Amino acid sequence: MTAAEPRGREPGTTPTTDAGHGARRRELTYAVLLCVAGAGLALWASTRTWAVELTARPTPLPPVRDARTGAGLLPWLPALALVGLAGGGAVLATRGRARRLLGGLLCGLGVAVAAGGGYGLVAAFDGEVARHWPAICLLGGVLATAGGLLTALRGRRWPAMGARYERRPAGDSAPAARGGAGRVTGRHTTEAWDALDRGEDPTVS
Repeated sequence: MTAAEPRGREPGTTPTTDAGHGARRRELTYAVLLCVAGAGLALWASTRTWAVELTARPTPLPPVRDARTGAGLLPWLPALALVGLAGGGAVLATRGRARRLLGGLLCGLGVAVAAGGGYGLVAAFDGEVARHWPAICLLGGVLATAGGLLTALRGRRWPAMGARYERRPAGDSAPAARGGAGRVTGRHTTEAWDALDRGEDPTVS
């Protein structure tokens, strides 16, 4: 160990390399969180009541209350949010070009979900309209879009799930090989002594 090398650091690693690996892991974490949180938020908001329509009936009957959720008004919205939710988890299992393609898909899904939320904000639904749920759906779509865009632009450099970030020094395999040879030699020596005890010649195959 040289004087300039930090105590406890493995040979073959540098602070610059460790910092680069840490930055890539953080980017991967942020992208997954953005995709999953955005899609989950949009999925939850799409199941809330966006509009309540009251249909009058002859007196003395009360009006009929028809609550319509975002999923009822836009059936494709929760489906896209579910795909985005699954895709956010799939970012961890992919790598290279496949991960970048997945990021582009997630970005497109996020834009579509955000468009659904924006439509809910401006659409003229009948009855009483709750605009905060479409706004939350819009926010979820924006978050998912950001996660997908980050994955498409930077995902090729990120490690895959279970990948090792520290490089093994070239000399690390030598002790294992020497240890394995020692165990083999010791086993053969024991077998030779056993043969001698039985009165056999261990040199004769």
